[in-house]
Amino acid sequence: MTVATNTSALKGASTGGLSALIEAAKTRFDRYRMYRQTVSELASLSDRELADLGLHRSMIRRIAMQAAEENAVR
Repeated sequence: MTVATNTSALKGASTGGLSALIEAAKTRFDRYRMYRQTVSELASLSDRELADLGLHRSMIRRIAMQAAEENAVR
């Protein structure tokens, strides 16, 4: 039985490149988690509570995306 392995993609990669890739994945996951948390919290509010905040239910996803982007910049 023969086993074929392909490591040519990693030959030129340095550990710095790999750690940068991991950091980018963590950042994206944190941003996604913030987005989902914000959507969940805003969606749990009643229409009256959203109106008190000056929001409409159709704005929830956009506001959650903005919050996640602003949090990622910090």
